[in-house]
Amino acid sequence: MNKVLILDFGSQYTQLIARKIRELGVYSEILPFSTPMAKLREQSPSALVLSGGPQSVYEKGAPHPRPGVFEMGVPVLGICYGLQLMAHWLGGEVAPSAKREYGFASLKIQDRGGLLAGVKDREQVWMSHGDRLKKAPPGFRITGSTANTRAAAVENPEKRWYGVQFHPEVIHTREGQKILANFLFRQAGLKPDWSITSFVSRKVREIRETVGAGRVICGLSGGVDSLVTSLIIHKAIGSSLTCIFIDNGLLRKGQYEALMEAFRHKFALKVIGIDASDLFIDKLWRITAPERKRKTIGRLFIHLFDREATRLGGAAFLAQGTIYPDVIESNPVKGPSSVIKSHHNVGGLPKGLKFKLIEPLRELFKDEVRALALELGVDADFIRQHPFPGPGLAVRVVGEVTRERLDILRAADDIVLEEVRRAGLYNKLWQAFAVLLPVRSVGVMGDCRTYQRVVAVRLVQSTDGMTANWYPASPKLMSRISTRIVNEVPGVNRVVYDVTTKPPGTIEWE
Repeated sequence: MNKVLILDFGSQYTQLIARKIRELGVYSEILPFSTPMAKLREQSPSALVLSGGPQSVYEKGAPHPRPGVFEMGVPVLGICYGLQLMAHWLGGEVAPSAKREYGFASLKIQDRGGLLAGVKDREQVWMSHGDRLKKAPPGFRITGSTANTRAAAVENPEKRWYGVQFHPEVIHTREGQKILANFLFRQAGLKPDWSITSFVSRKVREIRETVGAGRVICGLSGGVDSLVTSLIIHKAIGSSLTCIFIDNGLLRKGQYEALMEAFRHKFALKVIGIDASDLFIDKLWRITAPERKRKTIGRLFIHLFDREATRLGGAAFLAQGTIYPDVIESNPVKGPSSVIKSHHNVGGLPKGLKFKLIEPLRELFKDEVRALALELGVDADFIRQHPFPGPGLAVRVVGEVTRERLDILRAADDIVLEEVRRAGLYNKLWQAFAVLLPVRSVGVMGDCRTYQRVVAVRLVQSTDGMTANWYPASPKLMSRISTRIVNEVPGVNRVVYDVTTKPPGTIEWE
């Protein structure tokens, strides 16, 4: 199977490169820019992509790959910073631009023989750079330019080295997918040999080889990710898998009972249910920092899994529904980017974990997991359910988590979902939920002064959870939600609407 490795130099778009390449039927993975050459060679890549990045290649401390990247004998595509890095290393010259270029630009094509084959002249591309390629390296020719950038696309077909100053991976570059396809298939000679079906077969084989005669426990959260994880593992090892669904007191209204019914009867999984709501809420007492909440919850899950594994006679493996956005946001191992938040199943895991982890979805994006769920026969209604955070309502009660606050939030959240469904919006949104804020506001109810809690409503649209836009809800819908929450949820006298995109905000508040 072909594999494209993407070296991450800190671009906000690196994950999009991986997704776009996979959409073209070629498997791709992201590795840190500093990955040792021995590991790169061990991966046997069919091609390399150098991502963009926020720095200048000539700055002190700027990220550079290990020496030898351009001696691997595989095709290389440099994107933005990646192009400048390629030029810097191969004898070209990079300098600050007289005019920085951010946003839309028109690409004038000078040569359609290679990377830009079939691309329309003067087509829109997306620029985001302050430096420019002043002089192309020996052996390169310029094949595309814009008004402000003479070398917007360069190629060295003899060495199979290519570079673009714009971002073909973003939707704003209208024919970006065609350019990526040209690199993969015309210039690198790869085959589109990756699909969800081939992914399942490969993972089933890997799990069987890894587990052997051992036993696996899988933590179910109620979402698609952990369910798909359990179904793949069940396909591989059958009854050697035991699933555990924990009621941590942080679930939505009626969620635990409904999901236990589905797990046992719809999906025929062996599931143990544990009521640990008192334990979780007691341990979260007085904890207000989001990172401490997530890590506390992660440790408690592992404690309970460990206890159940012992009770079952021992299980060496723990399966989790970790997906790629969890990894990216929890740990900067994929490049020079910062930790955004520690997901309880990644950054929240304790040191000295007794289990060996099995995480078959670790390199998949959410939309890929949903496609995989369809492949495994999961009902479309279950697949379309909105993502629910592993730490549950603990990260939607901003500040201290108490039973009273959780009850208020559950009631408000239930109203939000009811009204969103009634308006026919549920399947158009990525997530819809309520957040309880740690503030009170003055109000008037029944001619009396009130000093009560504030609920924020969050409705967002997204494809993979990596970026998101707030939904422009109608005043009529927001009026119904606000009126019902204030009238029906004791202790709340104000409702606000969150109109923040991701980035700069995350989808969840904590």
